[in-house]
Amino acid sequence: MTNKSNLLALSFALAFLSACSTTPNQAPVVDRTVPPPVKPATPSETAQIARDERGLYTVKKGDTLIRIALEYGQNYRDLVTWNNLANPNDIKVDQVLRVLPPDSAASNGVQTGAIVMPPAEKTPPPPPVVKKTEPKGEKKAYSESALAELQRPEGSGKSEGNGGSIKPSPAVVAAPPVAAAASAAASAEDEKLSWMWPSDGRVIATFDEGKNKGVDIAGKAGQQVVAAGAGKVMYAGSGIRGYGNLVIVKHSNSLLSAYAHNRTIVVKEGQSVTKGQMIAEMGDSDADSVKLHFEIRQQGKPVDPSRFLPNR
Repeated sequence: MTNKSNLLALSFALAFLSACSTTPNQAPVVDRTVPPPVKPATPSETAQIARDERGLYTVKKGDTLIRIALEYGQNYRDLVTWNNLANPNDIKVDQVLRVLPPDSAASNGVQTGAIVMPPAEKTPPPPPVVKKTEPKGEKKAYSESALAELQRPEGSGKSEGNGGSIKPSPAVVAAPPVAAAASAAASAEDEKLSWMWPSDGRVIATFDEGKNKGVDIAGKAGQQVVAAGAGKVMYAGSGIRGYGNLVIVKHSNSLLSAYAHNRTIVVKEGQSVTKGQMIAEMGDSDADSVKLHFEIRQQGKPVDPSRFLPNR
């Protein structure tokens, strides 16, 4: 009897301990973190993207109109006109400027000849039934000549209506792309140009894309600086920081040359100059020594002058 009582007590104790140690059922934890929504572009950001289209430039800190014109191979006076600027010295950061002629977008497009299309309003009458001596497996594109050919008897070189010879319509030939033609014309024009060194002296710095946009020629103060090729003076002044007294000569629609750090400028804007004509005196304006910094730019991009200048 005692053993049964002890066994019963032990059973109650185990049941009690089991109930105390059992944890209540809990719902599983699920990570429902929602990723942050993608922020749509603001109107100003959208406008900024639109500004990057060809022919437009967004003014950055430190820009001047003359420097922008030089970078795009344009006359700064043209930029004044294209952008209706009252004061060429008053441009602001983030201002959008047109740096190519307003009609350049149209001229850069590809133009083709007219395409012959079927009449839009009247449906051409069905061709008369023609007895065929042999099957034709070919299909011809619609044109007046093709239609006339289908309307005449097999093997006949005459038309059924007037008995005369059928003259096929002239083939439509696509005109060459205007941009390619203009590029070829510019290239031919550039090839005709004759170049010479703009000054005597030792070359102390050569062209290095990204570091030096031209060549530096050492010399004496007052030494002659001459036009490296025939052209028209596009700029004469000191409006570009880092260039001092600067002369820019335009030689063709795609080529111009720049002469920097002069002591004195002896030509004026709009003046035509010949190859070898004196345009300035060498100096050290905005430079640490007397020298001529000379650049050649093609389509506004600095190129190695050694490609154009004769060997010394």
